[in-house]
Amino acid sequence: MNKESKGTLLAFATAIISGLAIPLNKLFVVNIDPTVFTAMRGFIIGLVFILLSWKSKKLTKDLLRDERYLYLILIGIIGGGRALLFYFHGLKLTISSRGAFLHKTLPLYTTLLAFIFLKERIPRKQLVALGLMTLGTILIYIDKIQPSALWSDPSMGDLLVIFATFLWAIENTIAKKTMIKGESNLVVSAARMLIGSLFLFCVVILLGKFEVLLSLSSKQILNLLVSTGILLGYVYCWYYSIKLINVSKASTILMLSPVISMFLGVLIFGEPTPEFQLIGSGLILIGCYLINQVKSEFIENI
Repeated sequence: MNKESKGTLLAFATAIISGLAIPLNKLFVVNIDPTVFTAMRGFIIGLVFILLSWKSKKLTKDLLRDERYLYLILIGIIGGGRALLFYFHGLKLTISSRGAFLHKTLPLYTTLLAFIFLKERIPRKQLVALGLMTLGTILIYIDKIQPSALWSDPSMGDLLVIFATFLWAIENTIAKKTMIKGESNLVVSAARMLIGSLFLFCVVILLGKFEVLLSLSSKQILNLLVSTGILLGYVYCWYYSIKLINVSKASTILMLSPVISMFLGVLIFGEPTPEFQLIGSGLILIGCYLINQVKSEFIENI
């Protein structure tokens, strides 16, 4: 299997994992403080990737070259810390399918940043696919969602998810740049999760929530471990995929995941499915088919 095929397959695997994870994480985070939840998951996964990096001899002093360590710190604080914090607080307030589709506006920001800072070539077919997916996302949000017990403030939740998504676009661009400079995807993943979790633990302490961490029930710990396993698969597949293919292409493939989240949201939470949401899902699927045929190119070497 060549790099393009393998990277594309990993991006689709990431989309499937993400589609399953969002409604499941909403189920988990409802009864756990989002900051504590996010910090614990990140710390566990960060340790796993540190171990994998060490075992595969990817964790070397080379990270001191080209100021890569600065990039790794930014990746951790932006993507593994602040973005996750805003995202899970937002997901607690809005419905899972809505949060999933808002999160998948990621290609809009990532494509622009990758074009400007990474010199990625954006083929016409990719722009068409991106346009279809964007239209599908807009259609989904024509109908207003009324608050309920499981989604108490959809408007505020939506804003937090959008802000988190923009931060992830910045982080993805920095991560791709770091890997272009020669850093391993395992080291990038470790930095993202471990540094991000340390940032979140500082937030937990500053907010006086450390006691919440010590009082987790056995059911909450089990939910936390299941969610951690899902996120581990997501992070591994995602960073491996953007090492092999354009980050703009990979992020566009991720727009498949809200369709999965939407159907699971209906089954698990009884979430509403307006007609426009179904039409939008169809457009996103068409866009995913088109994007699968796009090859990764750069305008020039970086």
